[in-house]
Amino acid sequence: MALRSTNQNIKPTMIRRPPTVVCYICGREYGTKSISIHEPQCLKKWHNENNLLPKELRRPVPKKPEVRTITAKGFYDLDALNEAAWTSAQSQLVPCNVCGRTFLPDRLIVHQRSCKPKAAK
Repeated sequence: MALRSTNQNIKPTMIRRPPTVVCYICGREYGTKSISIHEPQCLKKWHNENNLLPKELRRPVPKKPEVRTITAKGFYDLDALNEAAWTSAQSQLVPCNVCGRTFLPDRLIVHQRSCKPKAAK
């Protein structure tokens, strides 16, 4: 007869995600080391896509938000930085003039093909 030893004090391990930074252009999350590689490429892609849009849908160049919140240890407050970047990315969305939903400018064109005004009852 074999006895199993059970450890009553086993704590579930929390898997800690590495810190991420939100891109102020596209709103996606990237690692703190790769965001500096991503942002110039994302901005270049944004310019290429913006130039293909009709003139009435073209948007001004997104500005990188300046968050100067520094913690006591001398680090940037990632939460404040990410919140500002997310708000900047969301401001790039354009509302549909029929239903009011917001889209990226290139996706708005596709949406408008199928968006119909609601029929009056």
